[in-house]
Amino acid sequence: EVRLVESGGGLVQPGGSLRLSCAASGFIFSSYAMSWVRQAPGKGLEWVSSINSRGGSTTYADSVKGRFTISRDNAKNTLYLQMNSLKPEDTAVYYCAQAGGTPRGQGTQVTVSS
Repeated sequence: EVRLVESGGGLVQPGGSLRLSCAASGFIFSSYAMSWVRQAPGKGLEWVSSINSRGGSTTYADSVKGRFTISRDNAKNTLYLQMNSLKPEDTAVYYCAQAGGTPRGQGTQVTVSS
């Protein structure tokens, strides 16, 4: 069974940083491209970033480019999202997912507010 457990969210002031983690199990993590998506209050799912299976290729939504960095550690079956220069509009529940797939975890809440 595919299991994805997100963590690392919290309340942060504008301009601050957070690092999200996603622990994966139940599938061969190193064989899958992975993504981060988010859902802001009252809105639909928004793709944030993706990374290929080996970690050598990354893509970002324009809204986060230059501020967020996706990475992975295949030895630890873990996906990361380093978020810097956070803005109030980054407030959302963040989910990890197999690229092209739907989120399966509970997500982690990120709130950016002063």
